[in-house]
Amino acid sequence: QVQVVESGGGLVQAGGSLRLSCAASGRTFSNYNMGWFRQAPGKDREFVAAISRSGGNTYYADSVKGRFTVSKDNAKNTAYLQMNSLKAEDTAVYYCAAGEYVQYGFGTGRSYNYWGQGTQVTVSS
Repeated sequence: QVQVVESGGGLVQAGGSLRLSCAASGRTFSNYNMGWFRQAPGKDREFVAAISRSGGNTYYADSVKGRFTVSKDNAKNTAYLQMNSLKAEDTAVYYCAAGEYVQYGFGTGRSYNYWGQGTQVTVSS
């Protein structure tokens, strides 16, 4: 089974920045497409950003476009989420997900096979 390990969460002030990291490990036979999702208190899980297997294509939710950047280092099988200009409404548990094929689209949770444990991001206002 593939394991996903996250790091980089924490507490920041509004307007600040955080960089999350996500590494996939285990029995991997190919590079993985990587997605980021988040769940705020009292809300459903929502799509944040994703990057294709080669790193050549990226996708963003409208709520984070222009502020967040997703990237991927295939040599380390690691994805990153650079979060700038953070707002209080970005406060959530952020999850990294890995999928070999992403058959249902990059923004759909069911496309991903493996999920991380989540990391808390809290933005104070």
